Amino acid sequence: MTNELEEYIKSYFGIVELDELKRISSFFELQSIKKGEFYLKEGSQSNELSFVQSGLMRIYADLEDKEVTQWISSKGYFITDLSSFVFGSPSRWSIHALEDSEVYTISKENYNRIGEVVPTWHQLEKLFIVRCFSVMEDRIFSHLSMTADERYSMFFESNKELFNQVPLKYIASMLGMTPETFSRVRKRHLI
Repeated sequence: MTNELEEYIKSYFGIVELDELKRISSFFELQSIKKGEFYLKEGSQSNELSFVQSGLMRIYADLEDKEVTQWISSKGYFITDLSSFVFGSPSRWSIHALEDSEVYTISKENYNRIGEVVPTWHQLEKLFIVRCFSVMEDRIFSHLSMTADERYSMFFESNKELFNQVPLKYIASMLGMTPETFSRVRKRHLI
């Protein structure tokens, strides 16, 4: 596997031992997903965890009256429905490629086997889950405590490239805004 995959694993799981990184990365396979293809469909079980190597993957739910974008994953981010992956429940989210993408994928079966080859795996996995929970807490906090302008500014500063790569309605949804509110906020920031 590549050094990039090992860096993704290291950044998410906090692994520092090279032999552990090599053992874990050996469970991953490179997978291509064409633009418009689904990685996961709502209602099915998530049996894979992947790191995006290239491309863009949109995680969203299709509600009765609208679609809600949870996240847009680009290079270095992981994708899955974590609750479905861990608990085996039906997925709440659909994940599809916004452009041709390549992902490093591990099956749930192989993910569960890591503990057999890496003695510290359960401790590392716990840190991974806590990191995911912390990211979720930060997103909830920003939605509850920040204005639409503040959320826009914060997201724009760290994700400028996405504004030219994906439909803005997806970003608006991810930031908890209607397209109309997003347009007004964006206009104020362009002035």
